[in-house]
Amino acid sequence: MAAVNDDGMAMTTNEEAAPKRMITILSQDKEEFVVEKGVATMATLIEDLLADVSDGEDKIPLQNVDARILAKVIEYMKYHFKLIETPQPEDEVRRWDREFVRVDKSTLFHLVLAANYLNIQSLLDLTTQTVAELIKGKTPEQIRTEFGIVNDFTPEEEEEIRRDNAWSEDR
Repeated sequence: MAAVNDDGMAMTTNEEAAPKRMITILSQDKEEFVVEKGVATMATLIEDLLADVSDGEDKIPLQNVDARILAKVIEYMKYHFKLIETPQPEDEVRRWDREFVRVDKSTLFHLVLAANYLNIQSLLDLTTQTVAELIKGKTPEQIRTEFGIVNDFTPEEEEEIRRDNAWSEDR
């Protein structure tokens, strides 16, 4: 509850005026990103790493995320962290999320990897759902072509896989 001065005006208490703890996240390519601790701890990996260091150590190095992708991940975390204090209509959040993942395939796949590495379940769900929508209804050959995947199965191995998974082609 906010304190009130003699004029009946709300005053900021020391607790409210306290600066937010900032965390520096260091990308794989050594670029620094300074974010609020609350935003940073949306990534379970960062939350766990912060639990293992003393309060004065606020620099978290990430070995598996480059600066370009980390900037996108932080954009996602900031938006979703802000929703805790200022909720938005669900359709507005879905619209923002859809726009967020409207990126080239390489960026999308790197976002999937970063979300998995950082353990940000909501981002992992969003990005993997987007990949699923990209491949829905396509044949394995179409998927290989679309994503530049080399088929390293022999014809015999491919036939065995088709036999073992025949149930999936009936849908």
